[in-house]
Amino acid sequence: MFFVSPNQVFRIAPEPTKAERSGWMLLVHPDFIWNTSLAKIIKQYEFFEYAVNEALFLSEKEEKTLNGIIENIQQEYQSNIDKFSKQIIISHIEALLNYSERFYNRQFITREKASHQILERLEKLLSDYFNSDELISKGLPTVQYVANKLNVSPGYLGNLLRVLTGQNTQQHIHDKLIEKAKEKLSTSDLSISEIAYELGFEHSQAFSRLFKSKTNQPPLKFRQSFN
Repeated sequence: MFFVSPNQVFRIAPEPTKAERSGWMLLVHPDFIWNTSLAKIIKQYEFFEYAVNEALFLSEKEEKTLNGIIENIQQEYQSNIDKFSKQIIISHIEALLNYSERFYNRQFITREKASHQILERLEKLLSDYFNSDELISKGLPTVQYVANKLNVSPGYLGNLLRVLTGQNTQQHIHDKLIEKAKEKLSTSDLSISEIAYELGFEHSQAFSRLFKSKTNQPPLKFRQSFN
């Protein structure tokens, strides 16, 4: 099961050699949800930005649950329309999205091998980056850069990490930065400005602010604790 946002393009190619397949598509015009409770919260469902290869793999029980919701929507829009019809359909769509969010969280956990492989690759990617010259020449890696290197969408990566570790991608990048900063502060005689530069910061003040926000003490005080 996958989700697409308005103006996104996708293609379904028939595969003659495979057995016949069936399924359903739910297409909702943006105007239909305008000025409803769903319009206010729909952007919180980040799976609309996932790539197709990050689809939701449903168990039989989960598939039955979602098919039941779709049947309720079909029954409602095929019946006589009254003042309650729109809100009832909206409620069913919200239920569909909420169940999908629950099932995605389950998938992050149950597809343990694939999920932890991404986590391991992330750790290696950040370690290699922070031990290379790229940190000085390019600065801190962005979430988009990390996601591209791991061949996943930024939203999928962030949600997977939150489920597995309680932290998003940006927090993992900052944790690796602080780990490297602590190493330099405790094992070298470089000045704070020099360390900030080697960690990809143009201004040492920005580095000091981030370090203090993560450790509750400025870099100099941390260094002094080792003397």
